[in-house]
Amino acid sequence: MSWQAYVDTSLVGSGHVDKGAIISVAGDSVWATSSGFTVQPAEMKNIVDILNAQADVVSKAQADGIHIDGERYVLARIDGRSLYGRKGRTGICIAKTKQAVIVAHHGEAQVAGNATQTVETLADYLIKAGY
Repeated sequence: MSWQAYVDTSLVGSGHVDKGAIISVAGDSVWATSSGFTVQPAEMKNIVDILNAQADVVSKAQADGIHIDGERYVLARIDGRSLYGRKGRTGICIAKTKQAVIVAHHGEAQVAGNATQTVETLADYLIKAGY
């Protein structure tokens, strides 16, 4: 399956996520993305640094929030390979695999827990597949 198919089918196609992207674990390239959903280079680098538990970056993110697609989200939780952010009734779910980082956004009409489960399930699948 192509990276774009994972975004279109596994993430957005689930109905629990309204847009998403898959980026490299180095935070230097976008492998696939939903139309109109842009994770900027500085945003990718910041996500990867947070997931790699760089203490100064994590502290800054906890104080200032994280930015995805130009929007600021309050960092709600960092949990090992994953992080979650909230902005009102919308949010982001991010999970790291061996080679990729899955970034997903859920809208107001979607349940955060369902979006989280969708992202974590895809991450587990990719890890088992060697990615």
